[in-house]
Amino acid sequence: MLFYIILILVILQRITEVLIAKRHEKWMLAKGAYEVGASHYSYMVAMHVSFFLFLIVEVVSNKNGPSALFPLFFLLFLLVQALRIWCIQSLGPFWNTKILILPGAEVVRKGPYTFMRHPNYAVVSLEILLLPIMFQAYFTAFCFTLLNITMLSVRIPIEEKALRDATNYNHVFKKDLPQK
Repeated sequence: MLFYIILILVILQRITEVLIAKRHEKWMLAKGAYEVGASHYSYMVAMHVSFFLFLIVEVVSNKNGPSALFPLFFLLFLLVQALRIWCIQSLGPFWNTKILILPGAEVVRKGPYTFMRHPNYAVVSLEILLLPIMFQAYFTAFCFTLLNITMLSVRIPIEEKALRDATNYNHVFKKDLPQK
């Protein structure tokens, strides 16, 4: 029962995020933004939907129940969700599930973006690991962590190149970039 409650809450959260992203997308496109990385976006969506399907199948079929370390994993999961909200609030209308680039925009360097370039991707990575291990779905945790790493290895370079080309990204992250 606990698994289904958490699962439903996470799925409702995802639906809410998609609605927020759609609203932000309309705002950004109206301001002159364009999308990059559209060719991999459908694969990313498929990966995330598959994650939930595999998680459900594994949890239901293994019948192990919550991990003995569930309280710790759940606390970490809640902290990750707080970080997700902080990411979304910090980026404001620039937060999206797509890579939308607004030429000439100032790169956001506040909230968790003060400390790292892609905290939202860290959130997703931690969630893909924590949610399954809370319920002993280790196959799902392992496979989708690898898939997510693969996805991010494609997505992050595309996003960073587009930001370097169209915004003040190089200036903002100058100290973080390799020196020539």
